Amino acid sequence: MADWSYWLAAAGVTVIFELFTGTFYLLMIAIGLGAGVLAALLGFGLATQTLTAAVIGVAATVLLRRSRFGKLVAARSDAGRDPNVNLDIGQTVNVPAWQDGAARVMYRGALWDVELQPGATPAPGQYTIREVRGSRLIVAA
Repeated sequence: MADWSYWLAAAGVTVIFELFTGTFYLLMIAIGLGAGVLAALLGFGLATQTLTAAVIGVAATVLLRRSRFGKLVAARSDAGRDPNVNLDIGQTVNVPAWQDGAARVMYRGALWDVELQPGATPAPGQYTIREVRGSRLIVAA
């Protein structure tokens, strides 16, 4: 088999893996492997083919990371603090009493552990849910 067919098979396998994982980064590596195919078809040696595939693959990955699509992955926030993900954020609960910065309250028909956000003073009253950590509500006045 010719060198270009090995590069093409590697690119095809990488694209298939990309379809299973759903990341664009493997697609960028497949583009680099496609550049290796072109270098092989142009008759360059194995070292030049490998260098071309590596440089193009890394450059494509860096460009993806710096694009708006790469920033979407990096900008994902914690779901426990995001009101678009967790509808409990911003709701209010009535805390009748605090004990060592923690309490138990009835919320949505169940008992929840409530923790006071750092810097707030514990006093009975209405509190707003700022974060959800498992079955614990983090609240602030």
